[in-house]
Amino acid sequence: MDFFNTILMPFTWVVSWIMWAFHEAFSWLGMDPANGWTWTLSIIGLVLVIRAALIPVFVKQIKAQRGMQALQPDLRKLQQKYKGKTDQLSRQAMTQEQMALYKKHGTNPFSACLPMLIQMPFFFALFNVLNNTAKASQGGQGIGALSADDVAQFDASTIFGAPLSASLLHGGAGNPSVVVLSILMILAMITSQFITQKQIMAKNMSEEALQSPFMKQQQMMLYILPLVFGIGGINFPIGVLIYWTTTNLWTMAQQFFVIRRMPTPGSPAAKALAERRARKGLPMVPLLGERKSEEEALPAPAAPKGQRQQPQRKNRKKK
Repeated sequence: MDFFNTILMPFTWVVSWIMWAFHEAFSWLGMDPANGWTWTLSIIGLVLVIRAALIPVFVKQIKAQRGMQALQPDLRKLQQKYKGKTDQLSRQAMTQEQMALYKKHGTNPFSACLPMLIQMPFFFALFNVLNNTAKASQGGQGIGALSADDVAQFDASTIFGAPLSASLLHGGAGNPSVVVLSILMILAMITSQFITQKQIMAKNMSEEALQSPFMKQQQMMLYILPLVFGIGGINFPIGVLIYWTTTNLWTMAQQFFVIRRMPTPGSPAAKALAERRARKGLPMVPLLGERKSEEEALPAPAAPKGQRQQPQRKNRKKK
């Protein structure tokens, strides 16, 4: 456990410092420093800072996901080519050709999980801060950037009568406020996560992508992830549930914007965007992650040195 805390120490300092900064700002604006809502807003502020910093990574994730969808036909051909071949040379050749496909489409299977992987250390750091609040408060100790007074103040803060550091499995089962608020937050957390993933599959995937093996994995994750977080939620302090629910709401709003304004090429959302722009008389712009054809990507041939480039006419009619 000490080794785990050592690894999380830099993230614990970052998380606690951001919370402290927001807490000081809200206190300066006139909110009660000891009030649970002041600390709740500080946790929400932490989410906004982390998610805003991850926007460039999110854009890369979109491109990676669309690249994975675009290579599915080539990937199926490759799997058919090596079907039934289990020898070492065939498997090695298949792996090399598969990596070449990923390089060609500018993607890899791990890029889609990158935002989640980057967030996890901050999530565990926040869990570590909130989970050790009671122990640190009793010992008169600080946690990261939070002083001993800050920790004691946070440990005593409540919303709707439920301490932010309490959870269902750790001292909260006997408090009706903790039970009700925890259950409501867990339901909000898993519902928002389910709606976000369902929205992507219903509106932002092409028909070809819906038939791919990649889609089968997505369908499994649609039900597995909410179940995992729902079961794990009974061990999360209320402050962590607030953090994760706010993160899911951010993701939901972010996905709504992407699906409406930058949908996947060939998806129902892309067709709806084309219809909206057509009604307004606007040209269709290239979608994020859409690859140009080879003819469009090739530059026009340069004119010989000293010769003037002649304009080219399109669709010249014959007399």
